[in-house]
Amino acid sequence: MSADLPGDARCPRCGGGFACGAATGHCACFGLRLSDALRAELAARYRGCLCLACLRALAEADAGGTARPGA
Repeated sequence: MSADLPGDARCPRCGGGFACGAATGHCACFGLRLSDALRAELAARYRGCLCLACLRALAEADAGGTARPGA
């Protein structure tokens, strides 16, 4: 989600470590579809990238109409 993070990062939502590939143009999150509303909510709440597991969970919840970034 953010190209200014180093390759090894900590997810601000769950605290887990992950490799962010956004700066190199090969991040796993590029394949996820997030709604514009969810993207805006995540950008307002978190600084930097979230791990793929958190992004997947939030995207699934958003698709079901129940997304809450802090959940």
